[in-house]
Amino acid sequence: MKVLVLDGVEEEGLAALRAESDIEVDVRNKLTEDELVDIIADYDGMIVRSATKVTARVLEQASKLKVVGRAGVGVDNIDVAAATDKGVLVVNAPDGNTIAAAEHTIAMMMSLARNIPQASNTLRSGKWDKKSFMGVELRDKVLGIIGLGRIGAAVAKRAQGLEMKVVAYDPYLTEEKAQMLGAQLLPLDEILKMADFITCHIPLTKDSKYILGEKAFSLMKPGVRVINCARGGVVDEEALYEAMQTGKVAGAALDVFEKEPNTDSPLFAFNNFIATPHLGASTSEAQLCVACDVSQELIAALHGEFVKNAVNIPSMSPKVMATVKPYLNLAEKMGKFCAQLIDGRVSKVEVTYSGDLANQEVAPITTTLIKGFLDTILQVKVNFVNAPILARNRGINVVQQQATGEGDYANLITVKAVSDREEISVAGTNFGKVDPRIVSVDGYHVDAIPEGHMLYVPHIDKPRIIGPVCNLIGAHNINISGMQVGRKIIGGKAVMLLNVDAPVPDETMPEIAKIDGVLSVRNVSI
Repeated sequence: MKVLVLDGVEEEGLAALRAESDIEVDVRNKLTEDELVDIIADYDGMIVRSATKVTARVLEQASKLKVVGRAGVGVDNIDVAAATDKGVLVVNAPDGNTIAAAEHTIAMMMSLARNIPQASNTLRSGKWDKKSFMGVELRDKVLGIIGLGRIGAAVAKRAQGLEMKVVAYDPYLTEEKAQMLGAQLLPLDEILKMADFITCHIPLTKDSKYILGEKAFSLMKPGVRVINCARGGVVDEEALYEAMQTGKVAGAALDVFEKEPNTDSPLFAFNNFIATPHLGASTSEAQLCVACDVSQELIAALHGEFVKNAVNIPSMSPKVMATVKPYLNLAEKMGKFCAQLIDGRVSKVEVTYSGDLANQEVAPITTTLIKGFLDTILQVKVNFVNAPILARNRGINVVQQQATGEGDYANLITVKAVSDREEISVAGTNFGKVDPRIVSVDGYHVDAIPEGHMLYVPHIDKPRIIGPVCNLIGAHNINISGMQVGRKIIGGKAVMLLNVDAPVPDETMPEIAKIDGVLSVRNVSI
């Protein structure tokens, strides 16, 4: 597989990619859209920073492309909707620049408080001017943080070290979590009225665009100082200009602008305005971290493994990830297993969660199960992005539900597939943390390891069935590594699950089916 790397991604961070024997890394300079269109069909993966534009036109020609990685947080330069339609994963590195961005925010705030850039420029011009640069202390000042995510939380932690009072606005955060971060959660209007310093740490969305606009500035206390190291467009620059012109805002510091590059903003006319050219993530440590992170994400994506930082599938907090990750492998295996048992045109896949999982965010597990299910029955490449779309387009109704009450297992996943011919039900759980097991097939209790090659043999519960089946398998010099038999009543229907070291030959399957009492036989490969 070939990976195209553009925009000067840190070379040391590509070491993990280069170490993969089945991945070839091609590093190039920034390419134009036309140049990228001409070559993109040769690549399975691509890594960019912010310079290269991954447009719908580029993606249309990307016949082999499975994943695009952004060595950084924002994916503004990638057409995520077009990538999703194409079934291409878009991944980023949201954690790698957290400290760099937080420290830059603190640096901007301290520079505002003590007029450091202005004083430095004056001194360099040959003037020793102390009187013009009277500053303010940060101690006991109120810092209003808009957005208490990774970077906002890191800023809050550092601000507390400066003895500031931290208040925050974040509609997606609980008060308990904010308290753990040492911040008081308040409505936005209250923060605007009381904060001495206001800093933004939110993505640019239709809801956050101009969150600091004309109305917000009108609510702020006189002498407030504003910092934005998040995204251009979060602050209305025209409204900020007016607020600075009236003196309402005592100083502002922007690392980002609505239109970049920006070298002629009207804000530059103010001596109490400082700016940097989008340097929030520009540390050698951060660039190495994001390169390492996105390389690991590409390796996982190219090998068909779960990717934790894909931006076009439901994101997971570290807490959710820690809870569901042990069940992703189980879910994919269950999907593959179930798909190979059912006959006919599947119209519904129902996934039920019992035990502790019933109270967790299980959507990623369901997506993983559907990926495994469709991977087995479709000719197209199925991944975590297009699995729900492919199911919907094929008329498969995916139902996710949580069971109530106590069961036999601490956690249990049950999948029921319905076709125009039959219904199949499979239940599975993990023994320990990462030991997946099939514990029920159509209500028959078993304890089978869903791995490698398996043989599924429904039969009548009577003597001289297991022996003949095993003899036929042994006749082909195929070793049986495990066997499970489940029944409900003596003499009724039963199921046999065999783990074998190689697939049972197709010509042997009819022979097994002819054994008196065998109802059917299926090869399963996981």
